[in-house]
Amino acid sequence: MLTNEIIQQRLTEKFGDQLTNWETPYGMLTFTGPKEINLKVLQFLFDDLELQFRFLTDLQAVHFPENKGAELAVVYHLHNWKDNIRIRFKVFTSIQEPDVFSATALYQSANFMERETYDFFGVNFVGHPNLIRILNVDEMDYFPLRKEYPLEDQTRVDKDDEMFGR
Repeated sequence: MLTNEIIQQRLTEKFGDQLTNWETPYGMLTFTGPKEINLKVLQFLFDDLELQFRFLTDLQAVHFPENKGAELAVVYHLHNWKDNIRIRFKVFTSIQEPDVFSATALYQSANFMERETYDFFGVNFVGHPNLIRILNVDEMDYFPLRKEYPLEDQTRVDKDDEMFGR
């Protein structure tokens, strides 16, 4: 039976101290690695006969504006169907150089997820076959889910604050 301890041990044997921030929130093994080796880690998790993380459940980004030089986190949720275990793998990148290697060659499901992550956060997935906006209009020149904008426009005159309980 595959456990979080076995997974961590196998990854540590392969990548040593390159993988950090080992946690298990709600029982899900979570760890961080440098963005330069994201494909090597994903390929190892996929190919290893003991681990077999062959399903990419989700891929998204999170913006941490206070983390200078590592503002964007790309988060991979992987699932091993055989042992029914899930893990979370994070890589961080800067907003100035938001380049992360694309996982589409390994997981076909990464295609639309990477496009959506690009569309909303501006992560440039290097090697993606068609990295264009998927939900927002092509003319947008910003990435709406970054925490760079006020929650509402204070200059609006078309809304009545009384309607919003203010």
